[in-house]
Amino acid sequence: MPEPIAGASSRFESFIRIAGNQAAGVILLCDHARNALPPEYGALGLPPGEFERHIAYDIGAEAVTRGLAARLEAIALLAGYSRLLIDPNRGLDDPTLIMRLSDGAVVPGNRDIDDAERQRRIDRYYLPYHTAITQEIEALIAARIRPILVSIHSFTPAWKDVRRPWHAGILWDRDGRLPRLLLEGLRRDTSLVVGDNEPYHGALEGDTLNTHGTKRGLAHALIEIRQDLIADQSGVDEWVDRLALILEPVMKEPGLRREAGLAG
Repeated sequence: MPEPIAGASSRFESFIRIAGNQAAGVILLCDHARNALPPEYGALGLPPGEFERHIAYDIGAEAVTRGLAARLEAIALLAGYSRLLIDPNRGLDDPTLIMRLSDGAVVPGNRDIDDAERQRRIDRYYLPYHTAITQEIEALIAARIRPILVSIHSFTPAWKDVRRPWHAGILWDRDGRLPRLLLEGLRRDTSLVVGDNEPYHGALEGDTLNTHGTKRGLAHALIEIRQDLIADQSGVDEWVDRLALILEPVMKEPGLRREAGLAG
């Protein structure tokens, strides 16, 4: 068994909940918050340095999520495990749910897993996180508040040796209510290059926002921030300030509290 990675603990949490004010009407999500693994998995056969890369987690995303939760008094839910164990932002039938190869790194601990081990990871880590999201949504709806869902991610400054020009991107699928407002807010700063469904597209069947936002008719958006911009506390603080100033008035938009009428 490989040695546990740095920071692994015998008290492992499949998700972390940050308490907030229901009246804020926002649930913040962070699917790729951490690079931790349950102790029994060691390091999945990988050298420790791989856990400092984007293949293990979204660098800076947890800090931004926590900062926004404090500023907005919002409830937040963060997955407590590395995406290398199982990716909570994938559907259960997605072939990339458990990665055997990620950006050139073969993951020995994932290479030969059987159906029983796959189900074990789903039951112990994936489902508790998603169940917690469902419970928070239902608690707000029971309080007669239709929540807005905001998911925080980060992306690498370059991919396949090609520099990415965007400072941030807003990802979305069929419901453009919240994405349009976020794009408008970010683009007021003309120094920023803001991607509309860049550097990725927001349409991914079975992912977190598809499951909890699109299928439930809740307003939602995924915010991607370039990792070098939030790699230290000053960068995190800058982006928390920027996003909070945009989200605070957006949270009061009555149109975001109605159910989206989406076909399909």
